[in-house]
Formats: sequence, C-alpha cells, structure tokens
Amino acid sequence: MLIPTAIMGSLALVLLYIGYQKGEGQHLTGLKSAFDMLIEIVPLLVFAFVIAGMVKVLLPEELLSRWVGKESGFRGILIGTLAGGLTPGGPFVSLPVAAGFLRAGASIGTMVAFLTGWSLWAVSRLPMEVGIMGWKFTAVRLASTFFFPPIAGIIANRLFPNFM
Repeated sequence: MLIPTAIMGSLALVLLYIGYQKGEGQHLTGLKSAFDMLIEIVPLLVFAFVIAGMVKVLLPEELLSRWVGKESGFRGILIGTLAGGLTPGGPFVSLPVAAGFLRAGASIGTMVAFLTGWSLWAVSRLPMEVGIMGWKFTAVRLASTFFFPPIAGIIANRLFPNFM
C-alpha cells in the first residue's frame, strides 16, 4: 500500500501546485471539492470496513469455507455472483466487503465473481438504466453479460488456486 499511496500523494501535490500556480484560487476550490467528497464518502467507508471486519470475526470459518471458500466450488461462485449483483453502492462499499470476505477465507473465484457480478449486473442501478436507456437495451445488456461473473470466477479459481 505504500507505493500506491506515495503515487497518489505525489500526484495530488503536483496538481495542487499547478492549481496554485494558475493564481486564480483553483487549488482552494479543488481542496474544498475534495473536502466535500470526503465528508460524503467517509461514513460509507467506515461502515463498509466495519462490515468487512465483522464478517471475518463473526462468521464461523467452517461456514465460510463451505459456502464461499475453496471447497464451495461452483456453488460458491454462484453465491458470489448473486451477492455481488445484489450489493448496492459503489466501490467504497463492495471493495471493502470483498476484501473482508477474502481475508476471512472466501475463495479467489468467489470474490472475482462477486466483484464482476457487482460491476456487470448491479441490480440497484437497473431502475436508472431502464429509465435512461430503456427496457430493451437493459435486457440486451443483461443477457450479454449474464454468464461473465461465473465464468470470471471459474477462471480465477483455475488460474490462481493458491492465491491466499
């Protein structure tokens, strides 16, 4: 985590400097915008991390192993796919939850299926998609992406069986 943090910090400082050099207060406007986003996102992050941590300590290891661990096989991949598709919110919610499950013993394939299902199916986004794009397009998109989350999970299990 040190290298990505250093890169993001360096990029932020360079952009702040560029904004400052323009002399029109853009650095202050950018910082205010960042603070507004921080206030909006921090509560989501905190709750997502609490969920991730609690999954690890509250769910018995044998239960996790049976339903979403390496021994769960295709059933675990399907559970991950469905859970991902039904998980509301953006990456601030889904990524910490997936990380928590992975650390608690979920298989790599299950979590790949979870994140792929979350990104491709996104049931919570469907009303907006139907409203903007229409039923026909939404149906075509769902039909076109329906099999990808389980396939991605199977591929992850096969290519990276000893991930953790």
